[in-house]
Parts: sequence; C-alpha cells; structure tokens
Amino acid sequence: MPDQRLEELRAEAAGLIAGAPGTPEIEELRVRFLGRKAELTGVLRSIGELPPERRGPVGQAANAVRQELERLLTERHATLEAAELEIRLVADRIDVTLPGDPAQEVGSLHLITQTRREIEDVFVGLGFEVLEGPEVEFDYYNFTALNTPPGHPARTLQDTFYFSGDVLLRTHTSPMQIRMMESREPPLYGIFPGKVYRRDSDATHTPMFHQIEGLAVDEHITLADLQGVLLEFARAIFGAEREVRLRPHYFPFTEPSVEVDVSCFNCGGTGSLPDGRRDPLCKGSGWIEILGSGMVDPNVFGFVGYDPEQIQGFAFGMGVERIAMLKHGVPDLRMFFENDVRFLEQFGR
Repeated sequence: MPDQRLEELRAEAAGLIAGAPGTPEIEELRVRFLGRKAELTGVLRSIGELPPERRGPVGQAANAVRQELERLLTERHATLEAAELEIRLVADRIDVTLPGDPAQEVGSLHLITQTRREIEDVFVGLGFEVLEGPEVEFDYYNFTALNTPPGHPARTLQDTFYFSGDVLLRTHTSPMQIRMMESREPPLYGIFPGKVYRRDSDATHTPMFHQIEGLAVDEHITLADLQGVLLEFARAIFGAEREVRLRPHYFPFTEPSVEVDVSCFNCGGTGSLPDGRRDPLCKGSGWIEILGSGMVDPNVFGFVGYDPEQIQGFAFGMGVERIAMLKHGVPDLRMFFENDVRFLEQFGR
C-alpha cells in the first residue's frame, strides 16, 4: 500500500471518529478500521509478501497509523461514555430519602415519653404552661424553700446524690415552683416535667424516674379548684367515667395535703371482676392512688415574697412511670429501663 493511501486512511478514520455521536458508533468504527477484515489489518498481514526493502518502511508507517487510530478511538469513547453516563444519571435520578422496598420499620417514642406528652397535653388544655428546670439543684430550692429546712424528717425520705454541701440531684421537680414564683407575679399556672433522683430501687421504685408537678397560684384558689383540675386530668387519661377521691395526708410544702385516688378503671370502681374475683389492680377497694397534692403552705409563699393573705394556690405531683404502669398494665417499673425491644415495641406509635 502506498504511503499516500495510509495517510488517506488515517485522515478518513480520524474525521469519522471525531464526528461519532455515541459509543455504539465508535465500536462500529473500531471494527471498520481495526477489525480483522479492515484494510489496515490486511496491510499489516501482507507485509511479509513485500520486497525486503519495502517491509520496514510500510510496516512502520502502518503501525503508526494503527496506534494513532487506537488512541483516537479510546479518547473519543471515553468522552462519549462520560456524557452518556451524565445523561443517564439525570434521567434515572433516585430519591434516596424515600423508604426502601419493603419499607423498614421506624422507631417510636418510648412509652414514658408518650405518657409524659399525653399528660402535658391535658394540662396545656387546662391553661397550664410547661416549664423545665435543672436536674442539678441547690439544697435551698430542693428543700429549704419548700418548707423542708435542715433537720426536717422529710429529708431522710428523699436522700439523694450530693455533689457538694448544697448541690445535689433534685429529688422532685418542685424546685421549679419556687423558681417560677420568684420570677413572676400571680396568676401562675404551670407544670414541671423532668427526671428526678432518689435512693430507691425495687419493682416500683428506681433511682431515677420521671415526674410532673404542677402549681396554680391566684386569688380565691380553693381545694375545690384542685379537685376539679385533677378530675379532668383523670378522665382524660383513664376514661370519661372516672371519679377522684381526696384523702388527708401530709407533705411539708402543702397545707392541707391530700392523696388523690382515681376510681378503678379495671373493675369500674366495684372492687370485683365480672367473674366475682377480687380485682388485683385496686386490691378490691375500687380506688387506685395516682398522686399527691394540696394547698400551697403559706410558709412557701413567704420564701418568694407573696402575701398569703392575698393569694392562694395548689400544687400536685405524680410519677410518669406510675401513670404509664397503671394505664398500660405494666407489672414492673424496671421494664421501662431494660431496653427490651419485645416490650417497647408493644407501645410503638
């Protein structure tokens, strides 16, 4: 083959390669110019038939053309392949935020969190504000300002974890009652959820648990107002037919103080199951204790500068775990903290 034909072949192939619209066309050109039946391949195979003086120059020129065409084909293929990939990526875009198939189960709120939010919703609907406070508290707010001075017997019932002489993990969320009254003037209506700490550990007590306390301070507040608020709460949580009962009790920061019972939702307040057996939930009494409460002691108002002759108030407190145990029939408080998925997933929402 004359050198002129090799140059024509190279120029023709280079032009077609540069104008190829896609990778399939590039593959066709590769077969056409470098395949087994290609003209250039035939030249390389027939070099042995040429006169000895022509073999070297023709073979060298043909190999140079072949190498250049291979380079042009490779470069053009890579360029076209990248462009085609970009087009496919745009056309086949996948929203990775969509759930898989089959959809994976998602997590849910812990039963304690569910119960806490349910209680908060009830009191917000009654006009109370939700406030949170520090878990690490001063002795003054945790005990003294709540009418429990040093040496008071009630302190021994709530021995907790101390960091120093007057800094401790709070034993209740009641310190927020003092903090709220210190920072505002009546009327006040607030509830205070959060973790609290005591030295208890058994089937019905843990060293850490959740509590919600409430405070209402205004003119002409009476025990009847407290009873009405707690009746609405009990009916919202345990059923519209529930009743509440107040029993005399003692708390250092309320006077008078009362324990609050709700009519048993398991036996309807009768104390007996339909088959005549004694109801184990209320122990046959028809009532279940749910929280403690009372009218704010005038001494507490003295710590925040309120005049007890002008305003009155009531306070209450409940354990979130206890409400959850009663409502959902959980037999052991410790189950809330063991992280057994078989237990927790029963209450998924």
